[in-house]
Amino acid sequence: MKLHNLTPAEGSKGRTKRVGRGPGSGHGKTATRGSNGAQARAGYSRKKGFEGGQMPIQRRLPKFGFKNPNRVEYKAVNLSALQTISERFNVTDINVDVLIEAGFASKNDLVKILGNGELTAKLNVTADAFSATAIEKIAGLGGTTNTKR
Repeated sequence: MKLHNLTPAEGSKGRTKRVGRGPGSGHGKTATRGSNGAQARAGYSRKKGFEGGQMPIQRRLPKFGFKNPNRVEYKAVNLSALQTISERFNVTDINVDVLIEAGFASKNDLVKILGNGELTAKLNVTADAFSATAIEKIAGLGGTTNTKR
């Protein structure tokens, strides 16, 4: 088999429809576009959401909701995860860099420590935010909590 022998599979390539080439072609005069209206004209493009004159869905449905531009989103890390990190890496000082290294956060995340799970180790934790229960549990074991900013 050589390049000049290659052909498409039998029946896979149909002939292109040539429109507007006279009455003998069967696709002359209006060139399959119908008689009149915007769709028969050159350069017509239907606007996004157009439903043939019916009231479009984006106008039928009411507006609702609100996106707060000042929202601060935190990556949540539970105390059970801190316990796992302290056991696995044998550390007592946990900060954002340790959490990134352990795979619990990425470098652009703001980290909030939540109080879910059991903590048995005395830890010094530095993060962007803490829940009240997390502060209570860490302090209960003699550890410290420091906010980064």
